[in-house]
Amino acid sequence: MSMQNVASSELEYTAPKRNQLTHIPGDEGWPIVGMTFKVLADPKGHIERNGDKYGLVYRTHIFGETNIVLLGPEANELVLFDQQKLFSSTHGWSKVLGLLFPRGLMLLDFDEHRLHRRALSVAFKSGPMKSYLSDLDRGISARVARWKAKPGEMQLYPAMKQLTLDLAAASFLGADIGPEVDEINRAFVDMVAAAVAPIRRPLPGTQMAAGVRGRKRIIAYFREQIPLRRGNHGGDDLFSHLCRATHEDGALLSDQDIIDHMSFLMMAAHDTLTSSLTSFIGELAANPDWQSRLRAEVLALGLAPGAPSSFDDLEKMPLTEMAFKEALRIKPPVPSMPRRAMRDFTFKGYTIPAGTAVGVNPLFTHHMKDIWPEPDRFDPLRFTEEAQRNRHRFAWVPFGGGAHMCLGLHFAYMQAKCFARHFLQNIEVSLEPGYKPDWQMWPIPKPKDGLKVRVKAV
Repeated sequence: MSMQNVASSELEYTAPKRNQLTHIPGDEGWPIVGMTFKVLADPKGHIERNGDKYGLVYRTHIFGETNIVLLGPEANELVLFDQQKLFSSTHGWSKVLGLLFPRGLMLLDFDEHRLHRRALSVAFKSGPMKSYLSDLDRGISARVARWKAKPGEMQLYPAMKQLTLDLAAASFLGADIGPEVDEINRAFVDMVAAAVAPIRRPLPGTQMAAGVRGRKRIIAYFREQIPLRRGNHGGDDLFSHLCRATHEDGALLSDQDIIDHMSFLMMAAHDTLTSSLTSFIGELAANPDWQSRLRAEVLALGLAPGAPSSFDDLEKMPLTEMAFKEALRIKPPVPSMPRRAMRDFTFKGYTIPAGTAVGVNPLFTHHMKDIWPEPDRFDPLRFTEEAQRNRHRFAWVPFGGGAHMCLGLHFAYMQAKCFARHFLQNIEVSLEPGYKPDWQMWPIPKPKDGLKVRVKAV
């Protein structure tokens, strides 16, 4: 199938009238604002209280619209695996991401999504990934060395945010991007901040206005660079690979497609990895016994402190991967996933009409006590092969599932293990006695105070 055979226009829908959803139990709260402020104040507690009161299907009203929330592994499988192509990701995410990251991979549906995903997958094959690892490894090693040289208290989240931004610029745009790198990074920071800003119009002085300006700067940079990267100036960075990528009919991705995909991929890689790596190291700081076990695994690799990491080295870090997975279980980087029903469907005995805004909630599923005993306890052994064998395959969904499974999940594992190798080999991290970080869990988890840790050289 070629791109010419796929309609790029969005599927149309009509939202159901309010009385078409009243057969589903729930509470829509106050007029206009609904339950929005309660969800923002305590998303985990709010959804768990609703789950206890109404069950695994309930009705609420957030961000100006009635939503139906579907909870648990079976709901995740129905919506994310979506074998019957019932649910639009485009119309689920567009309210949040549509203005700044239009037509990113997560905002495409069905055949069009499949064709674009296939074209983009060339940038995540073995050869390019080895090139990314080389850039990541050098950048992480240099940054950890700087942290090691300044022992004492450190705010983990902002330090991690700057690191992931610099790493994304190197591996996605190329290490020799030059003096423009700070300007490009600033534009991305503004776009990401605007994506989750409460004011959704680019009014003067708002985060959204800064985000729209950032997008214009990014578009100008990419548009200028695309012909160069397709010529003799392309390298092994992700941007250059996308400039050379083709669809099934041999056609190159259009300039606009490359701009949209690059903007989205850099946003996704930067913000979710910052959250994930921060929660990972935060858990190791709070659980020194596990920190010691992972350090022993790293030291068993026999690598000199400044030596490069290889794919083979990372494959020898199964405990580290299990610990990273457990951190993603406790604080999934995308706690809720919105969709739009494009046809009527039935779940748990309730008929839900076409056009309904629906959502699933990994944060809820990851803390269900019947699946995860003592769900708030950090225990990487939940991810041994034996422990996973009898667990529902959609009980753990930090990367989504089905056709929209995160394209960069192997990139995330690679970066996490590479980071853990250098960090644990050089630094010991701890929390002050009695200190408990306070996390904001939506839209992407982050510690409200930056997560204060103490670091010292190993």
